[in-house]
Amino acid sequence: MSTSMRVMELVHFGGADEAFVSRELPRPVPGPGQVLVRVMATSVNPLDLQTRRGDYRDEVALPAVIGNDVSGVVVETGPGADEFQAGDEVWYLAPVFAGQGTYAEFHVVDQALVARKPAGLSHIEAAGLALVGVTVWEALVERAGLRVGERVLVHGGAGGVGSAAIQLARALGAEVVTTARVRDHEFVTELGADTAIDFSTGDYVPQVREMGGVDVVLDTVGGDTLSRSPEVLADRGRVVSIVDISEPQNLLAAWGVNAAYHFVFVSPGRAKLEALGRLVDQGKLRPVIGAVLPLADVAQAHTLLEGGTTSDGRRRPRGKIAIAVHPLDR
Repeated sequence: MSTSMRVMELVHFGGADEAFVSRELPRPVPGPGQVLVRVMATSVNPLDLQTRRGDYRDEVALPAVIGNDVSGVVVETGPGADEFQAGDEVWYLAPVFAGQGTYAEFHVVDQALVARKPAGLSHIEAAGLALVGVTVWEALVERAGLRVGERVLVHGGAGGVGSAAIQLARALGAEVVTTARVRDHEFVTELGADTAIDFSTGDYVPQVREMGGVDVVLDTVGGDTLSRSPEVLADRGRVVSIVDISEPQNLLAAWGVNAAYHFVFVSPGRAKLEALGRLVDQGKLRPVIGAVLPLADVAQAHTLLEGGTTSDGRRRPRGKIAIAVHPLDR
């Protein structure tokens, strides 16, 4: 096996077009308790966009290999890493801002963070579910404590996180209300949403209040969602946001409904992946892959996720944008 690997390295903060360069770097070597994984697929997430723009420049020193999702095959194990062996198909969420990212042909990770890939998922599908799946599990299960019979409002149901959140909420036995454009209403309903509200043509608040409000709000879109959530929350409702807060918001109204606010910056973990894998095996959760691009086109993938148009005319799809790193027959 070659001692080098191809990566897409972030060399400039700012726009996607000039941000990445293809380079050959030394293939990493697994240390104690680590495994070396041939990355079959990764994906692009809002966190990657924020990192590329320079939002986390204090945590990321250039040049850097970014990215966090992995689905791949173990090729080597380090000393004491006895839970996996070469040939095992695995998936995981790489630690954020800690070491090399996943826009690369190979990646080293502590075995404690790794789970066996669900047999029912392709590498592309698994890579598209890792970060968003762990995010919604942490948001809805660990933070919001969503219960059977409760009602949840998922903002941005047609997106990568939103599409996973709708499915997870349904699997938990909750009633799901989501915001989405009219063209996406059939799509989010097929995912399991009970009610879809067109956010582009009117105010969602009166419509949610007419149905009696919600117990949980999942904010995937930002804006004034935090300050407006008390208008739709039942007493002792919970708000979970996965969005960076860029502007101050007045949360005084939250006091009147005894609201609890939670802010999630996702953390990796095998137990969450295994829980998601069980839902996959039960047919209750499936990633929505809207586009697949090769590793060399990671800048185009960023452009798509930001809502731009690629050089060949593609526009942002529903669900996740996956990156095929190694051809599956290689």
